[in-house]
Amino acid sequence: MIFLILQLLFLTSCVSGTFVVNVTQTSYQAEENQNITLEWTFSTRTDTSLRSISIFCEMFTESRPYVLFNLNEGIESPESQDPQFSGRVQWDKDVLTEGRLTLHVSRLRTNDSGFYRCDILVIPDGSNSMKCWLNVTAAAELQTQRPTESPQAERRRDILFYFGVAVIAFLLCVSLAVYVSKVLHTISPFRMKYKHVDYRQ
Repeated sequence: MIFLILQLLFLTSCVSGTFVVNVTQTSYQAEENQNITLEWTFSTRTDTSLRSISIFCEMFTESRPYVLFNLNEGIESPESQDPQFSGRVQWDKDVLTEGRLTLHVSRLRTNDSGFYRCDILVIPDGSNSMKCWLNVTAAAELQTQRPTESPQAERRRDILFYFGVAVIAFLLCVSLAVYVSKVLHTISPFRMKYKHVDYRQ
């Protein structure tokens, strides 16, 4: 670890100006028990190897920092990870040499909220860091934050509902009246025909 820190200090003073680290999002919003992917991008070359990359990621809160992910010369060091994130962080090895660090954090908790900073070292290109913010909100809190329908909108919705019911009832009555009228119109000629029949014959 001391060797890694010395490398970071030395290379930062030499070539960090040409080595760029960015985040795809500066802020993330999620709900507890959901999964999320945090992503950083950094400068690479076509011949960048996995062994030339070292990464140290931490979450910063008001109390103290928590180690999220540690990669030393292409080899993950899970023993240095904080127990809070144990078994909940996965990374994509295939895209790392392409300049993409993707950390998949599962089963989010409200105490996962904080700033996430990753220090990335690529030998011999240099080192740099960038941070993003993650806010994890409890499910009940998100429910109360969702916009509710105003009383005016609810009243308009009820009026439209009852108006629709009235229109349907009116159309049914009209249809029934037309049907009855047709039936009576069909029966009337038969009544007229048999009215003039002389049954005394």
